[in-house]
Amino acid sequence: MKTLRSHFRTATLALCVAGLFASQATAADCYAIGQQVAQQNGGTLAKASQSTRGGQPVCVIVVLVPGKEGQRPRRSEIVVPLN
Repeated sequence: MKTLRSHFRTATLALCVAGLFASQATAADCYAIGQQVAQQNGGTLAKASQSTRGGQPVCVIVVLVPGKEGQRPRRSEIVVPLN
């Protein structure tokens, strides 16, 4: 019985570690997407995070776009599908 428990614990730990690496990979993907979006909008990436909208994984990107004529930067939130 101890052997079965030991195998179950090992399998559970392996699944948890795999899930952790998968979530870190998608966060890195969102950051890379965020950098591209910021560059396309001529702004600076302020935040990139993963979320779920309508059951689909998306990246929520926040970009600070410089204001005109010395005004404060505008905050622009862009939602991009995570593919």
